[in-house]
Amino acid sequence: MSTIERVRAATASPAPVAVGMTGAVVAAVLAIAARLPFLTDPLGPDEGGFLLVASQWSPGRSLYGDYFVDRPPGLIAIYDVAGQLGGAVPLRVLGAGAVVVAVLLAGRLGRTPPAALCAALLSTPLFGSMEINGELLAVPFVLASAALVLRAFGSGSGTDRHAAAAGAGAAAASAAAALVKQNMIDGVVVAVVVLVAMAIERPLREAALCAAALVAGAVAASGIALASAESRGTSPRALWDALVTFRAQAAAVIHASAPATTSERLHTMLLAGLAAGVPAVLVAAACGRRRQGADGVVLWAAIAALAWESASALLGGSYWLHYLIVFVPGLVLLVTAVEGRWVAYALRYVAFSAAVAVVGALLHPIHMDADAAVSAYIRGASRPGDTMVVAFGHPNIVADAGLQSPYDNPWSLPVRVRDPHLDGLAAVLRGSAAPRWVVVDGRSLATWGVDPAAAQHVLDTEYRLVDSAGGWHVFEHE
Repeated sequence: MSTIERVRAATASPAPVAVGMTGAVVAAVLAIAARLPFLTDPLGPDEGGFLLVASQWSPGRSLYGDYFVDRPPGLIAIYDVAGQLGGAVPLRVLGAGAVVVAVLLAGRLGRTPPAALCAALLSTPLFGSMEINGELLAVPFVLASAALVLRAFGSGSGTDRHAAAAGAGAAAASAAAALVKQNMIDGVVVAVVVLVAMAIERPLREAALCAAALVAGAVAASGIALASAESRGTSPRALWDALVTFRAQAAAVIHASAPATTSERLHTMLLAGLAAGVPAVLVAAACGRRRQGADGVVLWAAIAALAWESASALLGGSYWLHYLIVFVPGLVLLVTAVEGRWVAYALRYVAFSAAVAVVGALLHPIHMDADAAVSAYIRGASRPGDTMVVAFGHPNIVADAGLQSPYDNPWSLPVRVRDPHLDGLAAVLRGSAAPRWVVVDGRSLATWGVDPAAAQHVLDTEYRLVDSAGGWHVFEHE
């Protein structure tokens, strides 16, 4: 039996799929249950910041209206939907929906084991999975792309094959720069592996037609996303600068100036991956055997995806826990391809680790009391038309205070890359539209990668300290 015939036979009978999907549905329900206690948690810095950016996205002076952030327009559009629906809770519901779709797609790929793995890894606080970020929202697109391109590989019908390939391209493009998270190109990596296998096992013309359909789907999805973004003032050239050029510049700045805390975050991220069971799954898979009905192309696709995901997580530079989410598609494909006693043990450990982490997060919730205190103070003391700047990062404070900022860099890394001498901030602070409030992490603007002299002089001469909470100090324009 050829490779194509094996894949076709594995997907031809609906009964086994239905049985396997029952396990996937159970896994999805458990994933929802794990997220329910966190629905009303305070917004994290990125969550509040993305809601702030989305709330005013229209033609303005920066990438997204009046703000810059190095994220694709689809992510901001999703946050716009959440903001229109009410903010924090709708955002968490949208995130839960993304997890459910991802788990069901994992079940479609390999029935219960990969679905259970996907549910556990997208529910564990060790992966920062309770925060609704680009990685989490991109996972279902990547898995949809993988499922569709594998369907194209195993399809006996030319029409079905080409339609599946086009859908795979659209999903892959949607997961990457055109929509949700620019480094989540796992779907493209998987598609390349599958197309190479198709070219080896089938007439080259069929592989070429599938490749053309995949590219057409990717171009169509990208074109729709880019045209929609441009209608709101975000041009393709500006997006290229933000998603590609800026990231290269940011990597150089981090390499040159990052403090010891960056290395500490890397160690924390690696330990979190270890505790969550990522190495256990890899080692168990190496000791396992090919899953019945699966084919070698799935294993090669998993290996290629994991290689890219490893590079992506390590090259990200900042090493936040949610970087670990990028490994979910590759691990799901790996468990789709292999099975065995040790794989089963590893999956049980992953599920147990996720459950313990959820319980731990419930017993020891993350408090953002200082952020909440500062935003409450400013919200109570502000007047209509007031604006504020947070130096640097934590744009959730601006969002929670109900204000906007005249400074177009709400996050700290863009400040270090785009305004390292704070000339732009100094111009804002001394300008006709100077913010009434400036919130500073510490008593001065000094931080790594920044020369604060220009803006610090304006802050010292034109603002006075009026409040503090935790490490935050609130200054009011005199």
